Formats: sequence, structure tokens, C-alpha cells
Amino acid sequence: MIRDFDETEIDPLATGAWILGTGGGGSPYLAQLNLKKLYKEGKRCKLIDPAALDDNDAVAVVSKMGAPLVGQERLVDPAHLARAMRLMEDYTGRKFRAVMSVEIGGGNALSPFLAAAHLDIPVVDADAMGRAYPEAQMTSFAIGDLSMYPLTLVDCRDNEAIVAKAASWKWMERISRKICTEVGSTSATCKAPRTGREVKDWGVLNTVTKAVALGRVVAEARAKHEDPVAAVLAHEGGKLLFKGKVCDVDRTTTGGFLRGSAKIEGLDNDKDSIFELSFQNEWAVAFRDNQPIAMTPDLICLLDTVSGEAIGTETVRYGQRVTAIALPAPAVLCTPKGLEHVGPRAFGYDIDFKSVFGS
Repeated sequence: MIRDFDETEIDPLATGAWILGTGGGGSPYLAQLNLKKLYKEGKRCKLIDPAALDDNDAVAVVSKMGAPLVGQERLVDPAHLARAMRLMEDYTGRKFRAVMSVEIGGGNALSPFLAAAHLDIPVVDADAMGRAYPEAQMTSFAIGDLSMYPLTLVDCRDNEAIVAKAASWKWMERISRKICTEVGSTSATCKAPRTGREVKDWGVLNTVTKAVALGRVVAEARAKHEDPVAAVLAHEGGKLLFKGKVCDVDRTTTGGFLRGSAKIEGLDNDKDSIFELSFQNEWAVAFRDNQPIAMTPDLICLLDTVSGEAIGTETVRYGQRVTAIALPAPAVLCTPKGLEHVGPRAFGYDIDFKSVFGS
């Protein structure tokens, strides 16, 4: 099934994807404005159900790559994403049937829509993470041992790069990250093309629809003057982790990533406790009084206590009243193979994964 993606869905998509981004994927605000501008100019997008893809269809997988903080300062032209796709088509000799995002989190959830508006092809209702992650090997396609190359990368200076082959997913990450860092830690990329069959077998399906629905839940709670955080927890089957005030942020952009931690002083029932979130673009591990209580691949989300708006690793700041919650991860991420790619040890933490939702 292919349907029109209505302009009224843009804001809910941005809100929902910002929550699902677990602090990363980049703030959706600028992409949101860009997509609205394209719609005002008469452009339109369509959403295609993954089941409607033919097995041999070529599907582009796009994203903005780099450190989220840099993306706030150096704006990405929506045409760059389309340019990365055209470069891939020229290299492979195949035209894309559709486009999807590598991650449903944050601004990257809107990336395929920006490309699709320029190229007049549908966006697939799927991604490869069900959230956001910082590295190339942290996808369901990598967990499925699918090919990691070729990759195309373009920047605002008309530089274009093609990684024709890589020895592994981690090598693809290292090579492409180095290029991204050299062009200013932000770029537009088209990842290894997928077939319709690969998307159906290994994609995290129907995540655009999921993000839009989540965004609408938040909007409805606000309109009714109800607790939007409670609405998110009820809708997603999530768990409350901590409420408090941000008391310290340690944040550094290095190696094409945003790394650091945020400390939160407890309020209400969490008074006299300290909550710390460690991050690499996304929130990775949550500690309460120095003990790990939540960790990747569970989705750790930091929300504004009053508005329910997600707070990113690049936007968290001293004094914010925040609520930390956990949402369930896609099943593929929680498999033994999935944990090798996205569990705590994949981020350098010597911790056995323990879900807040039980085994």
C-alpha cells in the first residue's frame, strides 16, 4: 500500500521521532521546517508499506551523519540527501524505487522525506534501528550480516566520496566517520542500498507510523492539559526511571561524535538521589547513585517534565526539569547477536545487559 503523507503528520513525526531517538538522531526542528517549506512549494511525499515492495526493488538508506551539536550550527540543505542518492545511482547503475532512514530517531526520521520530496519516490515505513544509534554497525542490517558497502557521502562544499568496499561493518564506520570528520563532522550519506526483500526481512518495520502515533499522543495530552510523559509511558508500555533537575553537563565533540554525560538531582520521590546519563550521540547507560539501572538497547529517553518534549544530548542544559523513562527495544536488538552490536559492551561499558522490562 502507498498513501499520501499528509502535511499534518510532519509535526507528530518530529515529536515522536525525537522521543524515539533516545537523545540522538539530531534535533528534528530544522528538518521539520525544511519539510514544511517543501510542502508549501508544492512538493509532496508518499509512504509505502514495506510489504508493498517487490523483492528486487532498490531501496536507498539515507541519513545525516556526524555530531548532533555541529548539525545545529551547520545546516544541511535537503538537496544534499538527494545528491547522495543520485551519486549512488550513478555508481551502481540502478534507480531507487524508494527511500528509508537508517534510524527513526530525531531529525534523521525526516531525512528520507527531504530526499523523497526532491526525487518524487515514496518513503518506506521502516528503518534499521527502531531508535537512533551512532555507528554504522549498530543496525538491524548489520545484525543480519548484510553487505555494508558501497556508501556515498556529500557535503556542503560539493565534495563527494564513495566508499566502494569495506572489510566489515566496523571498518565501514571507521572509514566513513573519518571522511565525515574531515568535512566538518556533518554530511549527507546514502548507505549500502537494500533490496525490497532485505528491508522486509531485516528492517524494523512500520516505525514511521509508530513515531507519528506517538507524536499525536503527546499533542493530545498537551491539548487536554494532561501529563504528556504519563501518556507516552502508557502508549509505549514504558517505565519511569527518574525525575529531577539537570545539575551538570559534560559534553565534547570529538571524532565525529558528541560524547559526555548529564547529571540530574532528584526531585519528589527521587529526592536525595543522583541520576547520571552517559552518552555517545545517544543516551547509552543510566546510573542511579553510581549503579547502572538502564542501558542500551532499551530506549533511554529524557523528556521535559512539563511538555513531554524530548531532550537531546546536544540540547540538554543546566536547570532543566526532566523525567527519564525507558521504552522497550525492537526484538532484533535484544538477541545475542544484536547485543554484540548494540549492548553496553559495544559502547565500552563492562556491564551485562539487563533490561528494565525483564528477560
